[in-house]
Amino acid sequence: MTACTTITSPLGDLLLTGEESGDGITLTSLSMPGQKNAPAARRRAPELFADVTRQIQAYFAGELTTFDIEFTPGGTDFQRRVWRALEEIPFGTSTTYGALAARLGLPRGRIQAVGAAIGANPLLLVRPCHRVIGADGSMRGYAGGVERKVHLLTHEGILQPALI
Repeated sequence: MTACTTITSPLGDLLLTGEESGDGITLTSLSMPGQKNAPAARRRAPELFADVTRQIQAYFAGELTTFDIEFTPGGTDFQRRVWRALEEIPFGTSTTYGALAARLGLPRGRIQAVGAAIGANPLLLVRPCHRVIGADGSMRGYAGGVERKVHLLTHEGILQPALI
């Protein structure tokens, strides 16, 4: 059965959705409420997401740099290939869309397809699509909004905090 919960984070509310499996949950989506492609809310069961919530809180507290969360792969073969590459981008580093395409052995003409696969990522944070930036250092789209992407990259030390 599909279950969900909403947790508060420095980015705002995060919607966690998953499939019950035994005593826990297999995460199917981590999104922002109202985000494009965010799943519709299902049965609320915050207790099933206790470990996921703990890991997300530890990430934002600076105590965790990699997640150990069971999640469903989802997507097409091509999307899963791109998403696996995202999972290999270490905390505190970034890459470009072109470099990611090259690492996958794809020609430059497929960079937009790589961007589309990244944009379809249903697992924000857990599958770190925020670590992919434009070749010129620009903040290209992020399903949760570019301002949240900047927040995450600053949190991970990739960007320097803006001086006001």
